[in-house]
Amino acid sequence: MSDQISDKPVIGITLGDYNGIGPEVILKALEGNQLAKLCTPIIYGSLRVLNQYRNLFEMKEWTLHGIQKADQANPKLTNVITCWHDHQTEIQPGKITAEAGQGSFASLKRAVEDLKEGKIQALVTGPINKDNIQNEDFKFPGHTEFLAQSFGKEDALMFMVSGELRVGVLSGHIPLEKVSTNVTTERLTAKIEQMLQSLKGDFGIKKPKLALLGLNPHAGENGLLGNEEIDVITPVIKNFKEKGNLVFGPFPADGFFAAATYKQYDAVLAMYHDQGLIPFKTLAFNEGVNFTAGLSAVRTSPDHGTAYNIAGKNIAEPGSLLQAIYLACDVSRFRVVNEDIDKHALISKPQQSESQHPAKSGGKQRFNN
Repeated sequence: MSDQISDKPVIGITLGDYNGIGPEVILKALEGNQLAKLCTPIIYGSLRVLNQYRNLFEMKEWTLHGIQKADQANPKLTNVITCWHDHQTEIQPGKITAEAGQGSFASLKRAVEDLKEGKIQALVTGPINKDNIQNEDFKFPGHTEFLAQSFGKEDALMFMVSGELRVGVLSGHIPLEKVSTNVTTERLTAKIEQMLQSLKGDFGIKKPKLALLGLNPHAGENGLLGNEEIDVITPVIKNFKEKGNLVFGPFPADGFFAAATYKQYDAVLAMYHDQGLIPFKTLAFNEGVNFTAGLSAVRTSPDHGTAYNIAGKNIAEPGSLLQAIYLACDVSRFRVVNEDIDKHALISKPQQSESQHPAKSGGKQRFNN
C-alpha cells in the first residue's frame, strides 16, 4: 500500500471573516498544537490577526508558526500562511467591514489553489459573510458554489453531517420562490447519485439507505397541496429502486423529524435549504459539519456562521470546527485507502461496514453512531 496512508494529512483551514468568530474557534480548536498527532494544520489567513486574537484571549503561552508556502509546514506545530499584506490590519470584532471580506476571499483563494495542486489533503473553511466577500472573482451565494466552479463541477452537494443525522439539500442558496422550479427529474436524479456515491466513497456505507422529503406540506397530500411529489419525486424514487438502490419517500418533513424517523436512514435529501438545515441545526448544532460532496477534493466547514454578536467575547464554542477537522482527516484518509486498493486489482476490497469507517471510530466524538 501507499506510504501516504500512514502519514498525517495536511489540513488547510481558512480564517473566514476575521471580525467574526472564525479566528476564535480556530485558535481554540488548535490551541497548544493539540491536533498535531491527528494532522498537520495550516491556517490560511493572517498571522497578525491571529496574534491579535491570541493576545485578546490570553493564549500567550502558545505560539503560531508562520510560513510562506505549504511545503514549509512543521508537522508538530500550527502553521500559518499570511494571504494578504496585513501590516496595518486591525481586528474589529463584531463589525462588518470591506477589509475583512477581502481578507476572507484572499484566504480562500490561496487555500483552494493549494488544494487543487495537492499541497494540502483537505480544506476546512471558516465562516464568511456572504455579502462583504463579493468581488469580481467571487460572485457566488456561498462556499459550495465557488468550490464547485473551482473544481470544474456544474453542481456540488451541500451535505450536513453529524453523529446521528446526514442531510443533503436539492436546492441550496437560492430564493424560496425559485425552489419549486428546481425540483426536476434531472436535478433530483443527479443529487441522489451524488449522495449515494458520497455515502459509499466517503463514509464507507456499502448499501446506503436514503430518505427523500416531499416539497409540499404533507408531501402534497396526493396532489391536493401540490403535484411535485406525484410528477417528479415519486417517479425518480421508483427509478432508483428498480436499479436496486434503497431510496424511499417522499416523506412529510415535519413528522419525519418529529418522530425521529431519520434514525432509520443513512441520510436524508431535503428539497430546499431551510427544510433540511433547520432540523439539522436544531438537532446537531454543536457538532454539525457542512461537507461538500461531489468534489474530487475534501472540503468541510462548521455548520455555523460568523456570529458577529459574540465575536471577540471569548464565548464561542469550537465543537463544530473540531468535528469539521476530524471529518476532513477521516474522509481524506479513507479516500487514500480506497484509491490505493483500487490500484492493486489483485487485492480484494474489504467488506467495510459503517462502523469500520475511520469517521466512525472512537475519540473526540468522531461521529459515533
